[in-house]
Amino acid sequence: MSTLGIILAGGMARRMGGRDKAFLPLKGRPLLDRAIARLGAQVDAVAINSNADPALFEGYAPALVPDLDDSRAGPLAGVLAGMTHAESVGASHIVTVAVDTPFFPLDLVVRLRDATRTEEKPLACVASNNRPHPVFGYWPVSLRADLAEALAGGERKVDRWTARHGCAVVAWYAHPYDPFFNVNTPEDLAEAERLAS
Repeated sequence: MSTLGIILAGGMARRMGGRDKAFLPLKGRPLLDRAIARLGAQVDAVAINSNADPALFEGYAPALVPDLDDSRAGPLAGVLAGMTHAESVGASHIVTVAVDTPFFPLDLVVRLRDATRTEEKPLACVASNNRPHPVFGYWPVSLRADLAEALAGGERKVDRWTARHGCAVVAWYAHPYDPFFNVNTPEDLAEAERLAS
């Protein structure tokens, strides 16, 4: 059972003035590089989901996997693109993370995988501070066709789609900081610099 890591980097970054968050520097290192390092240590291979200019990703080893169409259907479109790529390389599962979350846990994948087995549910996502973060998830590639059908029917809410199939929720403590803190604004980036110190 192989697991492919998918870094979701397809957001519009409106609150960052349209700057591509994947390449924002944190302690002199792009957020994308941090995500690759953290996720790559936990999975069999990594791919990047982004609809940005492919030239931006030259020099990066992970495969670039854009959404399957240009509808900008949100995170579920990135999950579907990841599942489709995973199916083509023979992976049974994907784990998704957001590129703008530089401190996500190094035991993310094992805890998500274990939760699906313990709770006998096909999917798992995370929570912190009693708040779910459904884009951090463990997804079986066998649900690819169902997700494609749901997206074609207009589904855009991650938690609504996962609830249809059963989703284990794995909670993390948010002390001394929330490991799922994400960078949406310049102020968030300044806070991430502080946390990284």
